[in-house]
Amino acid sequence: MIGTGGTISHPDTLATLGIALLMNAAVFVPAYLLRTDKLTDVTYALTFVALATYGLVAGPGNPAHGVLFVMVIVWAARLGGYLLLRIHSMGRDARFDDRRGSFLRFGAFWLLQGVTVWVVMLPSTFFFARPVDRISAWALIGVAVWLAGLVIETIADAQKYRFRTDPRNEGRWIEHGLWRYSRHPNYLGEIMLWTGVYLYTLFGLAIGQALVGAVGPLYLALLILLVSGIPILEKRADERWGGNEAYRRYRRRTGILLPLPRR
Repeated sequence: MIGTGGTISHPDTLATLGIALLMNAAVFVPAYLLRTDKLTDVTYALTFVALATYGLVAGPGNPAHGVLFVMVIVWAARLGGYLLLRIHSMGRDARFDDRRGSFLRFGAFWLLQGVTVWVVMLPSTFFFARPVDRISAWALIGVAVWLAGLVIETIADAQKYRFRTDPRNEGRWIEHGLWRYSRHPNYLGEIMLWTGVYLYTLFGLAIGQALVGAVGPLYLALLILLVSGIPILEKRADERWGGNEAYRRYRRRTGILLPLPRR
């Protein structure tokens, strides 16, 4: 399933790092000057598109690469479009309230965003540079996991968007649909999706590339679970509804990530 030849392609990883950092630095400047949050998430998605496009154009190019390219583009178009719609509806992103006016703090976020895209795309970057001449049956497992993650994330986002835009739900938390079984089903879908991308690339990677590429989905999962995803949202929810017994009951009965049967 994993090739034994080949080495980690340093020119490609350096090129994609440069692209990711330059894109985010370029958009950070107007975002900071205008004090706007409307460019952040769409730039995140577009950076993935840029790195996938570079990989497809600079690599040997074949149907296996084309499938991977489509996987990344479909995800980026779906998530980028949703996040753009959401921020235009919200007007601002509360995550940046304490850093939007600080060049260093706001800039640090954009720097982290560029690095995050580069790390998550590492297995894809390696794969695009490999002369893969066929699509292994193993890759179908990766496509299935990717598709399942995409479906879960899409449904979860749609359910939450409809909930938030309904005036009757002002000041309430979502507790139906996928959110009845997981407090963060959208993040579950995101982790599954990029795990699926990694699994798809495995059949075309050298052993060293496969080991280094595993950092991509692991980094994303740790970022969501421990740093900038779930911890921030859980803290914000506790501050808002922690004194509400119904919310505390929802927390006790519902898994934080995995959609388990309600306890």
